[in-house]
Amino acid sequence: MKTKIFILGCIAAFLSSCAVIRPGDVGIKQNFGKLKGKTKTQGLMFFNPFTSTIVRVPIRTVNKEIRLNLPSKEGLNVQSEISILYHIEQDKVSEIISTVGKRYEQTLILSTFRSASADVCARFFAKDMHSGKRGEIEKEIKAQMSRLLEGRGFVIEAVLLKSITLPKGLYAAIEGKLRAEQEAQQMQFVLQREEKEAERKRIEAEGIRDAQLIIKEGITEGNIKWKSLEVLREISMSPNAKLILTDGKTPVLIGGDKD
Repeated sequence: MKTKIFILGCIAAFLSSCAVIRPGDVGIKQNFGKLKGKTKTQGLMFFNPFTSTIVRVPIRTVNKEIRLNLPSKEGLNVQSEISILYHIEQDKVSEIISTVGKRYEQTLILSTFRSASADVCARFFAKDMHSGKRGEIEKEIKAQMSRLLEGRGFVIEAVLLKSITLPKGLYAAIEGKLRAEQEAQQMQFVLQREEKEAERKRIEAEGIRDAQLIIKEGITEGNIKWKSLEVLREISMSPNAKLILTDGKTPVLIGGDKD
């Protein structure tokens, strides 16, 4: 019986003196409040449960979602839902825990984000946060956070504006502006089409005019006389009987016998 109790006690002591570090995390020993040794990646980590504890810190990519009101250039408050993707450099874990503590996310990441996002968004209009400039705003916030956290062991991977809620009335104003722009583009299209049609008609009229000028220039007195002689010659060679009156210039057919 005593042997079984002893064995169970040894097993309990063994289990209580080891910790499992999961993938994506690192562990570091904290002995009497002081960090000791190097960080250890996934696997078992042994320690003295009476004098030490294991501090686990994730080094995988962390997605921190936050809701806050962002100021705009015109002084409006824009409700937003934003994701911050970041991770911690493994060799900086001990320094971060020593200088900032376990609440590093609240102390550094979120406070830095609030400062950077307010500074960047104040340079943009509210409608810009809901348009194609959203990507530009995300990049500027990320760049400013990276500068503020440089050398602290944090890597900001991305800042994503997931949803933006504009103030009431601004949506209607934006839709009205877009509708006006579409109508202006439609009118421009109609004007261009009419201009092309007018140009086509002008070119067609010029072609008809040029053709008439060419015909007019070809109708000369000499050409008329020549054509008249050709007609007279053809009539005279016809086998049908006919009466022709002419002054030598223009033949006039009075009548003729039919076959």
